[in-house]
Amino acid sequence: MRAALAPGVRLLRAVPRDSRYRGLTLVLTFLSYTSYHLSRKPISIVKSQLHLNCSALGTNPHNDSNSTTWCSWAPFDQDNYKELFGALDNAFLVAYAIGMFISGIFGERLPLRYYLSGGMLLSGIFTALFGFGYFLNIHVLWYYIIVQVCNGLAQTTGWPSVVACVGNWFGKGKRGLIMGIWNSHTSVGNILGSLIAGAWVSSEWGLSFIVPGIIIAAVGIVCFFFLVEHPEDVGCNPPLQHDASDEKDPEGVTSEDRSSTDPKEPAEELEAISFLGALRIPGVVEFSLCLLFAKLVSYTFLYWLPLYIVNVGGIFAGLISDYTGGRATTCCVMLVVAAPMLFLYNHVGQNGIGTSIAMLIVCGALVNGPYALITTAVSADLGTHESLKGNARALSTVTAIIDGTGSVGAALGPLLAGLISPTGWNNVFYMLIAADVLACLLLARVVVKEVRAWYGCMARKRGFERF
Repeated sequence: MRAALAPGVRLLRAVPRDSRYRGLTLVLTFLSYTSYHLSRKPISIVKSQLHLNCSALGTNPHNDSNSTTWCSWAPFDQDNYKELFGALDNAFLVAYAIGMFISGIFGERLPLRYYLSGGMLLSGIFTALFGFGYFLNIHVLWYYIIVQVCNGLAQTTGWPSVVACVGNWFGKGKRGLIMGIWNSHTSVGNILGSLIAGAWVSSEWGLSFIVPGIIIAAVGIVCFFFLVEHPEDVGCNPPLQHDASDEKDPEGVTSEDRSSTDPKEPAEELEAISFLGALRIPGVVEFSLCLLFAKLVSYTFLYWLPLYIVNVGGIFAGLISDYTGGRATTCCVMLVVAAPMLFLYNHVGQNGIGTSIAMLIVCGALVNGPYALITTAVSADLGTHESLKGNARALSTVTAIIDGTGSVGAALGPLLAGLISPTGWNNVFYMLIAADVLACLLLARVVVKEVRAWYGCMARKRGFERF
């Protein structure tokens, strides 16, 4: 007598084939970018150990020196340690921002599974190399600078690849909400990275880098064996990338298009889009420049927020943009409301801890919402824009252009805040408000286009109702 199928197997059989693979893609890409952020976090945790106040430990047991930094890690034991830490951060950020523009071009021309897996292995190696500086007793600044530059370049392989994979599997309809929730990998990675790095920071800080390096490399190997780039590769149906109202056929795909996208027949290999070709896609330039200022505000302001707050705005923005169909309008409205909220927070945030927390949550959601929406759903939408005529080999390039431009803002924000703060924190908030307004203005043309499309759709519906 045979036993009945296990409950778990029955559950798997009940889930449609397409849904199983979509779920697998979401989980793998979520874990991938979680590990990317996990491997970036150790440097911020270990800084406190590289420069210590050793007065509590007494005099130097080796030479009876009165120095209060004898237990610190050279070369970060000098008075200019803040500048040296800044050099480490800027080495990574500048390399990441520059490399991102190039990364998307490679991502379109190489298999995403190979590109993502290889990038994760390289990221793991360079993250671990920073930690090996502890065990190899390396005290040369240029070693750590070079490792940071190489790691910044290797990390650029992640975002274009995971967004392209998710964009290949999920159509425009629910992309905003799904990618808004999926984008929580940023906070999950930061939290896990802090916990893992903190476990060894006081004993052997080298392990704070080596262990995250091993984790991201291991996840990269898992992706190599299990990640599926395109639905057609496993006989699944490709998603609808455009609204049905934008197409001639009521179903959004003509019979000719259906025959050319039959998952059982390999589609014709189209040429990967060029960098200039990606810039010509309507909306890419506007959203890229908008993200520069939005990310400038986000990276400067959200530095004060708890890690669990930063995803609220992204999920909310994704849900609203899915319902309305207006990505630019959603971003613009949130940016418009964020400007007076930042001004208000600057004046009432000091009135008590309760008021400060409430304002932090509101401002954090408003400034992070557009940033999260542009880097996820908007990037996927533009990478599958109807002007590409079905050429799916633009997702990585478009994502890289948008996020690379935003990364320039991420590097400029804290730098400008540091330069302006000696003149007063009021001026820092004015700088953030100005950047917020500029981000909003850059989307004006796209917002007008969306509003006109809404009015046209309403007019057509009224015309149908008359008949």
